[in-house]
Amino acid sequence: MSSIRDIPEIQALDSWQGFLRIPPETDVPLTPRVRRLIDSAPFRRLANIRQLGFVSLVYPAANHTRFEHSLGVYRMALLYLRRLSYDDRFAQMVRPLEAEAFIVASLLHDIGHWPYCHLFEDMQLPGVPEHEVLARKFILGDEISNLLKNDWHLNPDDVAGLLAGELPGNSWRVLHSLLSSPIDIDKMDYLSRDSLHAGTPYGRNFDQQRLIGSLCLNAAGNGLAITEKGRTAAEMMVFARYVMFSEVYWHHAVRSATAMLQWVFHRVFDKLDTSLLFQLTDEPFVAALRNVGDATANEMLEGLFGSTRRLYKRLAQYTYFQHREIYEQIAQRPFPWLAACAAEFAKRAAEKWSLDMAPHEVLLDAPPAALEVQFDVEVYFPREGRSWPLGEISPVVHTLARQQFDDYVKRVRIFVAPRWAKALQGRTGIDSLLLEAVANTGVSY
Repeated sequence: MSSIRDIPEIQALDSWQGFLRIPPETDVPLTPRVRRLIDSAPFRRLANIRQLGFVSLVYPAANHTRFEHSLGVYRMALLYLRRLSYDDRFAQMVRPLEAEAFIVASLLHDIGHWPYCHLFEDMQLPGVPEHEVLARKFILGDEISNLLKNDWHLNPDDVAGLLAGELPGNSWRVLHSLLSSPIDIDKMDYLSRDSLHAGTPYGRNFDQQRLIGSLCLNAAGNGLAITEKGRTAAEMMVFARYVMFSEVYWHHAVRSATAMLQWVFHRVFDKLDTSLLFQLTDEPFVAALRNVGDATANEMLEGLFGSTRRLYKRLAQYTYFQHREIYEQIAQRPFPWLAACAAEFAKRAAEKWSLDMAPHEVLLDAPPAALEVQFDVEVYFPREGRSWPLGEISPVVHTLARQQFDDYVKRVRIFVAPRWAKALQGRTGIDSLLLEAVANTGVSY
């Protein structure tokens, strides 16, 4: 009877044959059927989609792709499976064919991503698909579907269902928790990989090997947990994620570029051919935005993608703890409301200070409605024979995870066109002007 450890890709971890190397000096095992998957057109497309969007404007080496990340997640999946195969409950519950579906899902977990998709999904515009919808479309398409049937003997609907968390039964729930949970294979890879390419230490300051070595099933047998040996590593992973959001993903210059591209997308969206738009890679996608021919939008795109970087400048920022009144009135609003409020602020600023400020020269950036996943996981203590939530036994997790993560790392910010940065800096009355704009914007957006 075959076991999970007999799966060719897991055996290939130790074979030292057929590897592809990715940073940092990591060998990813490639069997013939894996090679055929990553050579498919839908997967190769990921080689031309950057993982971190605008982060490279602040950290120039952060140009790695979703192709590289997907390979890293796939390797992490093999390590998780190999470790959990020694957990009796997991080995009895998860059949090798289901484990192989998980391996495929790990490779294809980002197959539906399109350029800058997270920042566009945050805008809550009708007609903008979630990347999970596109993932299903690619998986059920002829090329991927035929490979899954012929090479893996898998039902493509099962792979798509596993990614979406739609399949019933404990075995599928457990496997989905390896893909989407506080200590899933995606976070395990992107924290360290993003940190490596950004040139920052923050996302690498936790012990991956220790955490993987502590993996087990939770008490209910329907999700991932860790033993007490992984507790410190898990705490450090919480902190790593907190610092990466604070210093990298939500850096003010990254968010300025984000707000600029969102404004452009909102302005030209109804003029775009969306039938193919979301299947494009980075450069064709930006070209499609330019080809609409909107002069104001193209000026903003030139500041983002042209030969000279011209980002909007931070005029003011507001946090949940220091400026709660303003923060709570603006955070989690849909983008059309933010755009209208920013235009109202620009109008009032122009009147108050006698400026020829155009409505698009003020942008508002705010935490989106979709909140970051809470970080909590069960910790099993074998001597006591019971588990406790990590948040109950760790002051680090209690502070950074059980409280709302978003409130600690995300800001409400006002950005202005570069020509107004010096003229407006230090002006009194900016906060009250913003509150007036909020009050006058209403709720119809």
